[in-house]
Amino acid sequence: MNNMKNSQYVVFLIFLALLSCQQENKKKETQTLPYFNSYDFTPQWGKDFKIHKIAPFQLINQKGKIISDKQYKGKIYVANFFFTSCTGICNTLTKNMALLQQKLEKDTLVQFISHSVTPKIDSVATLSNYVDFKGLKTHNWNLVTGNKEEIYKLARESYFADADYKETNKPSSFIHSENFLLIDSEGYIRGVYNGTLQLEMTRIAKHVAVLEKEFYPKKTN
Repeated sequence: MNNMKNSQYVVFLIFLALLSCQQENKKKETQTLPYFNSYDFTPQWGKDFKIHKIAPFQLINQKGKIISDKQYKGKIYVANFFFTSCTGICNTLTKNMALLQQKLEKDTLVQFISHSVTPKIDSVATLSNYVDFKGLKTHNWNLVTGNKEEIYKLARESYFADADYKETNKPSSFIHSENFLLIDSEGYIRGVYNGTLQLEMTRIAKHVAVLEKEFYPKKTN
């Protein structure tokens, strides 16, 4: 009997420790956001963890304009990966990105970018038609296509958007990620979210505000 009570007590202590850890992380997130430097997306707080940056890129958007990392330098942005012919989660991802954009419609400090993982199919014209069909607003949202190798390398090595590749190491594997990633104005990953959940859009919006206080204190006061 005593052994059972002791076991229950240990389980209770573990539960309290986990709960305390979750509460501490939530408290940290209201003040500053962590950095993410690997596929396991372990949050790491503090400037000592400013390690992994999004690599330079050059792609083409739905208007046929060249879009590069230089245009996102000094800006906060949300990134994801999709393809226009997707009949699965991509519709939800696009819908939720549009919802997030609407939540932040008065915020001129944030941008959005969606990368096609079937760039040979998703031409500029296809992306343009997709934008029209979905009724998307693209004043601060680029849907991009381009060289497949560059996009896949960007997805895997910069955004950690291909968990299967980590396990199989097969370059031919297809990328399909549900993640939305929040990138700060210096190019570091500061948030990872399930893009299929509307509730996460509210969380991203709150975290955008945290980053804006960090990088643009004079504009947010």
